[in-house]
Amino acid sequence: MPHSTSQYPSLRRTFRWLAVASLSLGASALSAAQLTPFTASYAADMKKIPVNGEAIHSLTMNTDETWNLSFTAGMFVARLSEDSTLRLEGDRVVPLSYTYERRGLGRSRKTTQVFDWTNGVVKGVHKGDTFTLPTEPGLLDKTTYQLALQRDLMAGRTEMTYRVLDGDDIDEYEFKVVGEDRVTTRAGQFDAVEVERVRDPDSKRQTTLWFAKDWNYLLVRLSQMETDGQHYRIMLKEATVNGEPVVGIPVAE
Repeated sequence: MPHSTSQYPSLRRTFRWLAVASLSLGASALSAAQLTPFTASYAADMKKIPVNGEAIHSLTMNTDETWNLSFTAGMFVARLSEDSTLRLEGDRVVPLSYTYERRGLGRSRKTTQVFDWTNGVVKGVHKGDTFTLPTEPGLLDKTTYQLALQRDLMAGRTEMTYRVLDGDDIDEYEFKVVGEDRVTTRAGQFDAVEVERVRDPDSKRQTTLWFAKDWNYLLVRLSQMETDGQHYRIMLKEATVNGEPVVGIPVAE
């Protein structure tokens, strides 16, 4: 008998953060002036609830020298997919289009965004309603801000703020580096920099991410604490960057 997501409110947030974790690998394939194709998979688990999820993510180059980030995730009978098209302008990631589609989590949802930089507008559909917003310098979508975060970590920054088009509204996302640690994943151990999502002082939600320093700061683990006390983790299973397998430090027996 299928599980109902209404029984477990945190499942929706778990599914969303599984997407975030997988999307974050995109920037690990970046160098200062280029992108490199990759494929990656992640696994998720929750304490208190017998749930397991997985995601597959890839970055490919299109014939017109733009890039496509393709992502799919599954949990129970639910499916989620995201696709972004982007280009590089100098050292800056520029979103061109974004599509989000979710099925099986109570009800289906689809969001589309098209960035018209020439005319300075973003047009799209969110929850069945059309919208138009003005662009602004550095505006990102919900995948490309992950690329910007990874690039900034590689550049040595310790505090990062991004303007992100989330649905049909623009939000501000903040992160800060809080230390370094060695973390264990299914792909081995990694010497990683630890990053926290900055929230309001009274917020009970906590999000911590670890990025592997020896692998261009790819995301290898994420920990999320929800307001209801539910705790879940996301970690790297396996990945290849430009055809090369990502291998961590072997875990001692």
